Amino acid sequence: MRRVVILGSTGSIGTQALDVIRANPDAFEVVGLAAGSNAEELAAQAEEFDVDDTALGAVEAEQLVHDVEADVVLNAITGSIGLGSTLAALRAGRTLALANKESLIVGGPLVTALAAPGQIVPVDSEHSALAQALRAGTEREVRRLVVTASGGPFRGRRREEMADVTPAEALAHPTWDMGRMVTTNSATLVNKGLEVIEAHLLFDVDYERIDVVVHPQSIVHSMVEFVDGSTIAQASPPDMRLPISMSLDWPNRVGGVGRPLDWTTASTWTFEPLDSAAFPSVALAKKVGRAGATYPAVYNAANEQAVNAFHEGRLPFLGIVETIERVVDAHEPPETLTVESLSAAEDWARATADRLIAQRAAAGA
Repeated sequence: MRRVVILGSTGSIGTQALDVIRANPDAFEVVGLAAGSNAEELAAQAEEFDVDDTALGAVEAEQLVHDVEADVVLNAITGSIGLGSTLAALRAGRTLALANKESLIVGGPLVTALAAPGQIVPVDSEHSALAQALRAGTEREVRRLVVTASGGPFRGRRREEMADVTPAEALAHPTWDMGRMVTTNSATLVNKGLEVIEAHLLFDVDYERIDVVVHPQSIVHSMVEFVDGSTIAQASPPDMRLPISMSLDWPNRVGGVGRPLDWTTASTWTFEPLDSAAFPSVALAKKVGRAGATYPAVYNAANEQAVNAFHEGRLPFLGIVETIERVVDAHEPPETLTVESLSAAEDWARATADRLIAQRAAAGA
């Protein structure tokens, strides 16, 4: 039986993880729960799963990781504030089931240097798919990684056709039910850019060998192409419980967590090239990833400010990625990469993004 700590237990990933554990009581024991602010739901979860150790807030969650003996820590905290808990889990020698992609992207080499081989197991459906497909060959046999994207609600639109889209339209994702930030990131494809950086850091594959392809059905979650021309894909209906279950008991598969595809019913899967002119966020993310240092942290922080401004009516949709690019171009990285310099870079990026957004609003752009 694996002892599990869930950080972000009241969010989408956290509650689905509890679904997996609820369905497999002989495989998992919840020994710690942490939430951001929903104390009432946290208390109800603790009562149901008979959990004594709980925490409210990111700092308290980090302390919980130190204090509770566990086999797996599922970090489902939203945003780069989850970096502290990621580092704490790695230092404590826990298997880190990582749903908080921002902590890896922002922390970069600070995280990868601390992690033992196999200690980080991805929760994102795309990276879980890659991890599963990579088991089909050796590192030297991998030609490239292919990360799939649904294309979001604006797939097929030209850039000029997205000038006046509303927050409600951006949140109308055709496949996944996610929070405001992640859903908006899927509409801009910033989320896919972040996933490319994450794939590079997780699997140590050069950016030149990581591609994005649009697959609107969201059945093939990602693919690995090998040097002999073979491509191994992981396919399943869009349900996060499958990759969550893989992360909790990697590399073992957990029964009864998701429904299989119905191969007796006719269906069509399509794949399309990414329109980089309409969605420049992926190319920008690769540029940021190659630059390294604090650039990914700046990309992520500027995006968070821009997304919030968009939903508050202070920035047009296309202004999100435009703001990120301007902040990234203005950034001067520190000489040394530390937790403190990362935090300072994020603060600078947020302040710079806010200033650019205010200037744009004042100019009526």
